[in-house]
Formats: sequence, C-alpha cells, structure tokens
Amino acid sequence: MKLNRAFRMRLNTKRELNGWIFVAPFVIGFALFFLYPLYQSIRFSLSELEIMPGGFKLHFVGWQNYHKLLFENVKFRRVFVNTMIKTLSDMPLILIFSFFAANLLNQKFRGRFFARVIFFLPVIIGAQTVMHIQSGDFITGMMRSANLAQDAGIFSGLHLEQYLYQMKLPLQFTNYIMAAVNHLPAIINASGIQILIFLAALQSIPSSLYEAAKMEGATAWEYFWKITFPMISPMMLTNIVYTLIDSFMAHNNELVQLIRDTAWSGGGAGYGISVAMSWFYFASIALILAVILGVLSRNVFYHE
Repeated sequence: MKLNRAFRMRLNTKRELNGWIFVAPFVIGFALFFLYPLYQSIRFSLSELEIMPGGFKLHFVGWQNYHKLLFENVKFRRVFVNTMIKTLSDMPLILIFSFFAANLLNQKFRGRFFARVIFFLPVIIGAQTVMHIQSGDFITGMMRSANLAQDAGIFSGLHLEQYLYQMKLPLQFTNYIMAAVNHLPAIINASGIQILIFLAALQSIPSSLYEAAKMEGATAWEYFWKITFPMISPMMLTNIVYTLIDSFMAHNNELVQLIRDTAWSGGGAGYGISVAMSWFYFASIALILAVILGVLSRNVFYHE
C-alpha cells in the first residue's frame, strides 16, 4: 500500500515537472521580453507624454486618459461599438464558410491538393499583399464604379435580395445575408487557418464511428449531430477564439487604425490616450473571450 502511494506521488511529481518544463520557455521569454514593456505601457496609459529635446518625460495623470476616451472622445465610442458589432457578426459567417469549405476539401476528388492550396493561398501570400492586390484590381474597380457587380447573376446583388424578400424571411436576416454577400471576399480571405483546423478535425474522426452508425441505420443528419459536430467541438472552440483574436487585430480594423493615428497625432499629447485605448480594447477582448470560453467550454466533447 505504501509502495503504491509512493509510486503515485513520484508519478504526479514527474508530471508536474514535465508541465513546468513545457511552459518554461514561455515564462522565461515573457519575463525577459514582455514584462517590462507591459509595465511601461501601464505607466504610459496613466500619464501624459511630453516630448523633450533629450527624450521624453511622463506626467502622471491617473485615470484621466481613460475618462477622456470614454466620456469625451465621441469617435472612440462609435468606432469601438462598430468594431465589436462587426467582429461578432462576421464570426458566424467565417466559421460557417470554413466548415463548409473543409467538408468539401475533405472529399476525395482529383486535384484536391491544389484546391486546398487555393483556399490557403491568402494566408501563404500574406494579408498585406492580398490587400494591395485587391486595392489595385482595375477590373474590379471598374465593375464597382459601373455597378455591374449587382447584375452579375441571378444569385447576386439585386436578384438575390429580391429572392430573399419573396421568401418572406425576416428583414434582419435578409440584411445579414446581403451584408455577408457584399463582403464575401473578405470572409474567404479570413478563413484560411480555420479551414485547416476544421479539416484536421474532420480527418481525425475515427471511421469506425460512422460504420457503426451506418449499421444502426442512422441518417446523414444524425451523422452530423451525433458524430461529426461533437467530435469537432474542441476545434470549433479553437476556431472561435482564433477568429475573434484575428478579427480584433486585423490590418483593416478601424479601431486599431484609430489607436495608431491617435498615438502619432498632436505630438506626445495623444500617446497616453492611445495606450489607454489599447488597454481598454485588450480588457474588452479578454472579457468577451472569458464569457465565450465559460459558456461554450461546458458543451465541448473530448473523445478519449
């Protein structure tokens, strides 16, 4: 009995030691490279920066910068709310498209490898390069200026909107679908990593589960809700977290641009306010992620 207890203690100690070894590079790197800049950013957010010939000087102002951005800066409040609404509304579209594309790419067909490369191409090239290609697309610019994109087909633009209205769908749902169609290229561009994660999750599902369900006479609908969806639920949660963080830090994020512009406008006066904006934005993202993880993690199924 004592030998078993001692063995369990040694095993638990070994596991704890392995855990500390695993996280040690992150802890050491954070302490060496991020801890002091983190402390400095907190100081900047609570101070006013004065540019001097030999450098800069900080004047402690307390919570004054946060008061300005919340109660005096009207533009920040508007951009902040719009960014949150846009990110939370785009997330379901990105996840649905990523899962749909992953299901297609998981099928066996000729040229599957090249199809996967095409879907992942925006990530390989880089978001900044894709943005320049899109902004310099002369043909797309001409089509937009001539309003030809709305008449491109029966399921685009005005035709799609009329079709949805004829189906007597709720107006909010129709507007949501039309907004998704209008920025479909951006959704595709933001779905590369999510497609790979869903594809890896689909390929990790044991085929024996589907074979057993087939023997029991399960339908395709039951396949999805009883096997596929529970088995990919951990990766679904991963994609939700990744999509939120990626959207909040995207290069075309209006709030990120506002923070950058505030930092370099008005000399050093706006630098403290911009850092306060960053901390408020970070706290909001952390709160949203904590709520999402707290709610969804209870429904995640982990297959042993």
